[in-house]
Amino acid sequence: MKYYLIAGERSGDFHAANLMRELRQQDPAAEFRCWGGDMMQAAGGELVHHYQEMAIMGFWEAATSILKFRGYLKEAQQDLLAWKPDVVILVDYAGFNMRIAKFAKTNGLKVFYYISPKIWAWNQSRVHQVKERVDKMFVILPFEEEFYQRFDYKVDYIGNPTSDAVAEHQKSADFYERNNLDPLRPIIAVLPGSRKQEIEEMLYEMVAILPPFLDYQFIVAGVDNLDRNYYANFERNNVRILFDQTYDLLAHATAALVTSGTATLETALFDVPQVVCYRTSAVSYAISKAVIKVPYISLVNLIAGREVVKELIQSDFNARNLVTELKKATADDAFIAKQKAGYAEIREKLGQQKSAEKAAKLMVGYLK
Repeated sequence: MKYYLIAGERSGDFHAANLMRELRQQDPAAEFRCWGGDMMQAAGGELVHHYQEMAIMGFWEAATSILKFRGYLKEAQQDLLAWKPDVVILVDYAGFNMRIAKFAKTNGLKVFYYISPKIWAWNQSRVHQVKERVDKMFVILPFEEEFYQRFDYKVDYIGNPTSDAVAEHQKSADFYERNNLDPLRPIIAVLPGSRKQEIEEMLYEMVAILPPFLDYQFIVAGVDNLDRNYYANFERNNVRILFDQTYDLLAHATAALVTSGTATLETALFDVPQVVCYRTSAVSYAISKAVIKVPYISLVNLIAGREVVKELIQSDFNARNLVTELKKATADDAFIAKQKAGYAEIREKLGQQKSAEKAAKLMVGYLK
């Protein structure tokens, strides 16, 4: 069968690539065409566009890029009609993918959604659009199944692929030696995101708090979809950049500063005390504050249903607060124990279900 996949960011690329490998196990004759990234291409996908070309963060930034957005949308629609897939598999990335879902459904194409758009966070009325446009929804957060049930829409909870990936990770025995790090100095992991726009908003502030933490090594998780020379702007004494070693970094870290997103959940699953950080443009923040319907921005707190990790958002994201919260995450035993107890609750809620394998079996079964 022919599968057309669309992912619009790095985490989607990762999860879609795992799904593609599992789909091939279920359907050896599978053909893949995709909008995504290097990992989807490595999994056998014919890449139409790289997600880096489409990465936009924030409501205002998206609005000012509307012509570019429409151009990609038209190209994707034409490509879908020309390739005629058996199914379109959409991976998160709601602004683009919900429009693709409408077009695909109107033109008689079957639509699966792998990793639900976060409509539960804002504009919950869009669930009616999902019901109209999406044949099968595969969700990865426990509370999403309950959310959709409230609207009489049956979805498949397949477990969480991030939970599976962390559980399968083998800790590197030569991490310090391989990266020329001091094994006697504890590590503070810095995860500033994967998009240039968010890194510029976050990373300068994150590495500006070095003086109270000179006994630690600050290690920034770099990503290879950005030019390595770009990260040189942030290097200084006691700050190192390591590329594409995020899981090994977290496996060895004492604490972490994390930009809100999937990385907050990854950090929790590695049992690393963390401070969650987020800042965007003033206009985007004002819009998001008006429309977002949930009390937290981090997946950790959303899954727990309460504050497990501190979220420093917009004006609260400053050097003074970073120092205060990071000191708790590195030196306050009671604080650390409480946070890790919250992590344990989250692991129990997510479970271990081999989500990509489960999703692939369900998808092929539905198609047949």
